[in-house]
Amino acid sequence: MMTNLFSIFDPSTQIMNLSLNWISIILILIILPSNYWIMNSQPTKIFNMIILTLKKEFTILLGPVNFSGATLISLSLFVFIITNNSLGLFPYIFTATSHPMLTVSLAFPLWMGLMMYGWFNNTMHMLAHLVPQGTPPALTMFMVCIESTSNLIRPLTLSVRLAANMIAGHLLMTLLGNQGPSSTMLSFPLIMMTQLALITLESAVAMIQAYVFSVLMTLYVSETTYVHT
Repeated sequence: MMTNLFSIFDPSTQIMNLSLNWISIILILIILPSNYWIMNSQPTKIFNMIILTLKKEFTILLGPVNFSGATLISLSLFVFIITNNSLGLFPYIFTATSHPMLTVSLAFPLWMGLMMYGWFNNTMHMLAHLVPQGTPPALTMFMVCIESTSNLIRPLTLSVRLAANMIAGHLLMTLLGNQGPSSTMLSFPLIMMTQLALITLESAVAMIQAYVFSVLMTLYVSETTYVHT
């Protein structure tokens, strides 16, 4: 009997004191079918189509000043997050992106690197971002405080958004799954239909959250590199 719902997110699976939960991060490299690596295979074509579409969108978001590697970082983030989100939908696989340690480890170093790059290379541009265009002079100091706070909490909002969305869906599926043994012949079909609907919704959330995380990080990159002419 499960005494704590959040125990499903505890990285406690281990063999000989070696934790196995975080192996789910690289599990996709093991379970990929061999025909994926064939140049003209259908999975490769679909994957390349998605990546090329995202690359075009990220390039537009980055603007004319697009330093080398920015698009690659955003695409890598998207692939990494959507892979772990999708693997978490399978039974007995730890959802790594539901753990704040992983989401903070993704968001904070990238945000800190962008801030250091922006303040060292585009100082005036970063200062201009603290005062939105058209702000009355009397509200300048107030807006600087608001924009500074908004900037400082960006890694927190990125990490919490991703982890919270993954946790919420898995908790709902766990609650519903626990009703299975005590269900009746009449309630069991309803539980199954609801569970299928939740899994479908979680699949959509897995894709949306990966997209949102990578797009927001791309926008943060554009703020530190794009300079109006």
